[in-house]
Amino acid sequence: MNLALPDISAESTLPKAYSHCLDWVGMEKIALPVRIENTLCQSQINAYVSLDDPLAKGIHMSRLYTRLLELSSIKNLNLIDLQSLLQDFLESHRDLSKHAKIEIHSELYIERPALISKLSGWKSYPFVLSCQLLDGQFLAELKVEIPYSSTCPCSAALARNIIQQRFESALNNQDIRLDQQEILDWLSSTDAIAATPHSQRSFAILNFRLDQNIQHIPLILFINQAEQALMTPVQTAVKRIDEQAFAIANGQNLMFCEDALRRLYGTFLNHKSIRGFNFKVIHAESLHAHDAVAQGSWQW
Repeated sequence: MNLALPDISAESTLPKAYSHCLDWVGMEKIALPVRIENTLCQSQINAYVSLDDPLAKGIHMSRLYTRLLELSSIKNLNLIDLQSLLQDFLESHRDLSKHAKIEIHSELYIERPALISKLSGWKSYPFVLSCQLLDGQFLAELKVEIPYSSTCPCSAALARNIIQQRFESALNNQDIRLDQQEILDWLSSTDAIAATPHSQRSFAILNFRLDQNIQHIPLILFINQAEQALMTPVQTAVKRIDEQAFAIANGQNLMFCEDALRRLYGTFLNHKSIRGFNFKVIHAESLHAHDAVAQGSWQW
């Protein structure tokens, strides 16, 4: 004899005192590989729907999960795929839910060449792609973290000042004469470069509100444009010639955190793929035990 399996969510009712609508109900940290920018990204996904029926015991989580599994078969995930997913979430929860949301937490690996030599290596860019259907309106936000190097302009000026003083002292003490070779020899000594500016690994945390008319997820585009604006992206595999080129790039792009943020503003303000942004840059100071930060937004 076949007996129907019990469905406690359908059979039970809530006491009136506990009858409330809930903003979001769902699952978090679902392991799922997805392809974004034609790259396989090992991801953790959060999926939710609202619970707008105050008398309903709960949602059908298995329906969300089985629909999510279809994402792994898509060759290159785009915003239309995610909008369709959210619509199916709501269709499977008709009369229960009005809103749906998905968050993809992952990292994109990009192979980067060295600055001069033929070496290359891989860089990891953590990102979060969040999409929602709210009262039928599709909203998409993309957050990405980009590491770079920043050299303090004040520290660089103080270092140059010390070098000038050492050069003047060497001339006055007749340690060197105004002879080209003697000056070159002196400049290569530790007496000459007595001070160096401080640099630090820094991070740009970029939140974008994506334009509703785009389909492609412009993750690599945004990363490349940000690194081109900052001019000092961290490196992977390097030889000495690459390290020297990196030192030159830092010396020619001295930045306070305010400078870095304004460079990013100039790159993304009125960008055709976005409706707004909220940026934060963090300079993990090597001079101080605290960080220097700057934050700003546009139409956020």
